[in-house]
Amino acid sequence: MADCIFCSIVDGDIPSYTVYEDESVMAFLDANPLARGHTLVVPKAHHERVNDLPADLAADVFAAVHDLTDRVEDAVDAEATTIAVNNGTAAGQEVPHVHVHVVPRSEADGGRPIHALIEDRPDVGDDELADVADAIRSD
Repeated sequence: MADCIFCSIVDGDIPSYTVYEDESVMAFLDANPLARGHTLVVPKAHHERVNDLPADLAADVFAAVHDLTDRVEDAVDAEATTIAVNNGTAAGQEVPHVHVHVVPRSEADGGRPIHALIEDRPDVGDDELADVADAIRSD
């Protein structure tokens, strides 16, 4: 896609600190990192959301995430990583091209767990949990 910054990086039109590349996936350091070593893993083909990815490409992306996680942690001596996908603008996705964040973490970084993202969490009872589970299973 012509106006997509990640497509421009994949095409070599915008320089990046590329840390991994194969036929279908590329990974590079985030230009606005949350931590040293913050890496973005993207499919080379333009797809806006995870649910737009063909299954084989999704598998390729997450295989690269799997392979890169130890390498990122080791490179910056991180104790752990947060691996995250913002899937759609309502979820905070700023670049409309699927990308997985691999963010190195430590006990001292001041970061919080994923459950800290939403302050006004719903009070969901067993009946509603059962209804939602049924709806997900039926699709």
